[in-house]
Amino acid sequence: MDDIFTQVREGNAFQVRMWLDNTENDLNQGDDHRFSLLHWASREGRTNIVDMLIQRGARINATNMGDDTALHLAASHGHRDIVVMLIHNKANINAINEHGNTPLHYACFWGHDYVAEDLVNNGALVGMANKFDETPLDKATKRLANILKDRAVQLGQDLQKIPFKDRSWLGYKTRSRDALLSRHTGIDIDQLSLTTHIANTHSGEVWRGQWQKNDIVAKILSLRECTVRNSRDFQEEFPRLRIFNHPNILPVLACCNQPPNLVVISQFMPYGSLFNVLHGETGIVVDQNQALRFAIDIARGMEFLHTMEPAIPNLILTSKHVMIDEDLAKINIDDPKYYAPDGTMNGGVMECTHCV
Repeated sequence: MDDIFTQVREGNAFQVRMWLDNTENDLNQGDDHRFSLLHWASREGRTNIVDMLIQRGARINATNMGDDTALHLAASHGHRDIVVMLIHNKANINAINEHGNTPLHYACFWGHDYVAEDLVNNGALVGMANKFDETPLDKATKRLANILKDRAVQLGQDLQKIPFKDRSWLGYKTRSRDALLSRHTGIDIDQLSLTTHIANTHSGEVWRGQWQKNDIVAKILSLRECTVRNSRDFQEEFPRLRIFNHPNILPVLACCNQPPNLVVISQFMPYGSLFNVLHGETGIVVDQNQALRFAIDIARGMEFLHTMEPAIPNLILTSKHVMIDEDLAKINIDDPKYYAPDGTMNGGVMECTHCV
């Protein structure tokens, strides 16, 4: 069987789905040039595979070695339906690559007029200059440039050129990771930089820190005594936590199995739990529409968990077990079957790493 990147390029959706269903595979891995599966599917116009990857949790704004995002590739090849799909799933519409080009630069250069209009209608800036001091309007035909300029003015854009170096507001890029980067099963605890103590829970101490330059949360499990059996069970249980490629499931990144320290590492969520959003000061307004979106996210996450084979144990779900990433809700499953303080299995009670 050809490798997964070939299957994606050729549009073999059935083979791709089978590969994604294998819990040992990581859909966010990159090839030799750090093209992710989403990069290739977007480049080749494989709409059904793009949708499949997004539903499974593909990182929308991951970059390849040239700092291209999937949106760059979809725009440059004129795949309008994929461009719209990526935009609706929070693609960075003004992302720049190593040449300083945005997706709009490429849509204009290659003459994909409708794609260029879609990008501008969704916030693409017509005045952004690349390394060569060229804006998207400079790369467009005169007709398209006039259309985009008029539309940008209607939308309230300032047409003044934005210099290439003025990029502080764009945030940082995240490269498509090496295969299995998020599948580490036994990293050294010394690789963790734990800086801030968040909380003590019934199942462990929770710390914020960094690992491989990523903001993470680490839970050091509380055990009266870490026996050989505990360590062995932990090693067997951890793979069940790291397989969830789904946008509404918070991914577990790694673990440390170094008795007496058993540690579960997950992504840091700056807004914390749904409980924190409802009762804290996060700035997120939970009106009726937002509450409905959260409810749908949670339902999608739970539906996915209920399809797992073998079945996940009974879970106790509260607002403290739902993490918020911008306005997307993700169920935290970092501790579905681990250890209570007395060293016994906790019976499937979910424990949120971010709760205080």
